[in-house]
Amino acid sequence: MAVTHPSPVTKWRKRRQRQGFVRVEVQVRKEDASLVRDVATALVDPEREAETRAILREKIAAPISGGLKALLASAPLDGIDLERPRDVGRDAAL
Repeated sequence: MAVTHPSPVTKWRKRRQRQGFVRVEVQVRKEDASLVRDVATALVDPEREAETRAILREKIAAPISGGLKALLASAPLDGIDLERPRDVGRDAAL
């Protein structure tokens, strides 16, 4: 039985997968295709990736809901007194 070797494309895809890349297929209008390619190119460019990601998250991505704890952590609490007197309870001997 003949041994089949993976094609160069398969090898390349496996290598990219080990590097943390995933293959994504999207369908867009013809006039938007070059824009989507430009965004993808900017996301893999080491000089532009952080800025591009930040802009996309700010303008496009839906805010990530982290529940009540995240909401409280992001709340502006400047000037609010969060301290309260310690309550030691009442004397139970009475």
